[in-house]
Amino acid sequence: MENKLKSSVLLRMTIVGLLTLLLLIPAAYVESLISERESRRDSAVTEVSDKWGKAQHLVGPVLTVPVEKVSIDEKGKRYVFTDQLHLLPDDVTIEAVVRPEIRYRGIYNTVVYGSTLDIKATFLADLNQEVATDARPKFEEAFVTMGIRDLKGVKQLSRFRWNQAELEFEPGVKTGGVVDAGISAKIPLSTGRNTYSFSVKLDLNGTSELLFVPVGKETRVSMSAPWGTPSFVGSFLPEERSVEKDHFTARWKVLSLNRNFPQRWLNNAHSVDGSAFGVKLMVPIDEYQKTTRAAKYAIMFIALSFLSFFLVEVLGNVQLHPVHYSLVGFALLLFYLFLLSLSEYISFDRSYAIAAVAVLGLVVGYAKAILKNILVALRLGALIAVLDGFMYVILQMQDYALLFGSFGLFVILAAVMYLTRRINWFAIGKTPQTS
Repeated sequence: MENKLKSSVLLRMTIVGLLTLLLLIPAAYVESLISERESRRDSAVTEVSDKWGKAQHLVGPVLTVPVEKVSIDEKGKRYVFTDQLHLLPDDVTIEAVVRPEIRYRGIYNTVVYGSTLDIKATFLADLNQEVATDARPKFEEAFVTMGIRDLKGVKQLSRFRWNQAELEFEPGVKTGGVVDAGISAKIPLSTGRNTYSFSVKLDLNGTSELLFVPVGKETRVSMSAPWGTPSFVGSFLPEERSVEKDHFTARWKVLSLNRNFPQRWLNNAHSVDGSAFGVKLMVPIDEYQKTTRAAKYAIMFIALSFLSFFLVEVLGNVQLHPVHYSLVGFALLLFYLFLLSLSEYISFDRSYAIAAVAVLGLVVGYAKAILKNILVALRLGALIAVLDGFMYVILQMQDYALLFGSFGLFVILAAVMYLTRRINWFAIGKTPQTS
């Protein structure tokens, strides 16, 4: 068996291929470990957001007028019931100044923000014409509602203005027809056609995301923040935006025709959450995302390294045992554990450099010992260093990673084909015949 292993290139190639596939098992374990650490990070983020304020969705203002109706059944019995008529404003203007910051929980961090929101709205409505002729609007019970997803994030709320009156919000919503959580207040209404103006300033904390629901016939939102990596999310993209290295501004304009609910309805006839839009404050590929992406390239990295050692066997007329390949493979997998553990404490770039140098030194030293040739060991080390650099460049790319990776693999394959173009694979391992 030993002689057959030494003499058969095909057998050695098959064994190396099987070892590569077997190393997928510990590689999968590394990926599961990364997912576990990421899950712990997410739990820490949730704990911070529970205390600071979760991702915020703002709805409103919405004017609600109870409407009393009378119904008479077949027996002539009279029933009185009340509907909730929800009226949306004709125009809404929101100016948002967001102040992001990084908060830590143990070794983990998350993006939270404080924000100052200046909200103005105008209602134009003839309330007598908004209801059916057999119904009576109860103006004395009318109220206005602002939907706020997490009330723990409310840090300061000024008295709001309703026309010339200054009024105060109360916590909670009086009806579930529009929002599930928020603040509300009774407001004075009068009969006939009137214009009602609304304005309020709100200091609101949240985590990662700030969204708005376009409740106006025309909703205009402007936002600015000292943050260089915003992700514009939701149903509408900004009409104007400017994103710089450490700052962004954005402006939205949404019409009532752009969304899927009307300006007025009764009770729970419509839901408004599906039309929200806004910003998510992104950390551009965090350490767990990068490490996960790196681990997904493990099979390629190991296969190319094994190919390098195999070519040394073929071109250098030396024999390596499967144990040699196994130890090199485990050393390469150790790179990902180093990368994961170090990146939780220092920057990903520094972690990558330290892990790559440590594993590269281990492999080069081992290659020198088994090959008895420092020059060949250094060449193998240079090739692995090139692979490390290639993978690092791919990890830094978000939009062009697939294109660059495909092109890089094409170049590597072309190089292997060029180096092995004159090898007589049938002649390798055969003893020359003597006449």
